[in-house]
Amino acid sequence: MVLLWSGVPIYLVVSSSFKVSRDIFAVPPKLFVFSPTLDNYTRLLAEWPQFFSGLWNSLIIAGFATVLTVIVSSTAGYVYSRHRGALLTGSAFFMIIVRLFPPIVITLPLFPWINAVHLNDTHIVLIVLYASFYVSLGTWIMKAFFDQVPRELDEAATMDGANPFQALVKILLPLGAPGMIATAVFISIFAWNEFLFAFIFTSTNARTAPMALSEMMGSVTGVDWGVLFAAASLHLVPVAIFVIAMQRFLIAGLTAGSVKG
Repeated sequence: MVLLWSGVPIYLVVSSSFKVSRDIFAVPPKLFVFSPTLDNYTRLLAEWPQFFSGLWNSLIIAGFATVLTVIVSSTAGYVYSRHRGALLTGSAFFMIIVRLFPPIVITLPLFPWINAVHLNDTHIVLIVLYASFYVSLGTWIMKAFFDQVPRELDEAATMDGANPFQALVKILLPLGAPGMIATAVFISIFAWNEFLFAFIFTSTNARTAPMALSEMMGSVTGVDWGVLFAAASLHLVPVAIFVIAMQRFLIAGLTAGSVKG
C-alpha cells in the first residue's frame, strides 16, 4: 500500500510527460495505453531554457549544502556523543527549539541583513541557509551512529598517542560512514526540493529548479501541463537515482539508535 501511495503519483507525472495534451486529461484516463511522444521535452528545451539553468543551480546548491552539513554534523555529533555538560545540553535543546520554528519566521528577519551584505541572489546564501537549517537533523543522526561505537576504541586511540581530532578522523568517521551517507541523503533531498528560501533570497542568478517549476504553473499564457510534467520528471530523476543508490544507508539512518547493543 505504501508503495502504491508513493509510486502511483510518480507514475502519473512521468507517464503524462510522454502524452499529448488530449491524452493527459482523457476520460476515461489513459493510464497505460497511449502513444508516447517526446514533444513535451522538446518544447521544454525550446521554451524554458531557464529551467535547465535552475537544475544546474539546484545541483550546485544542494551538493555544497550537503557537504557542508555533513562536515559540521559529523563534528557536532561526535562532541554530543562523547562529551557531557550543561552547556552542551542547553545547546542541544536550543537546536531542537530553533528547528521547530516555521522557516518563514526565521527567513523574513534575515532578508534585510542578507541584502545589506550583498549576498542576495547568490549560491552561497542558499548553501549557508540550508546547512544552518538542517544541521540539527544531521547532528542527531551522527550522534546516534557515534553512540553505537564503543568508547573503548577512543581510549585505545588515545593510549596510542592520538588526539581527539585524530581519533575522530581515523576511527569514528570511517565507522560512521553509513551515518554520513544517510545524513547526505536526507539533506540533499531537502535542499533539492526547498522552495521558500529560494523564493525569498533569489531572483535570477541563483534561481533553483523549484522556482522555475512555479513559474511554469503561474504562466500568464496558461499552464502547459505536458511541458510541466516533463520538467517535473527531469527534476525528479537525479534525486530518485541518488536515493535508490543509497537506499540501504537511508534505512540505516532511520533506524540508527533504535537498538542498543
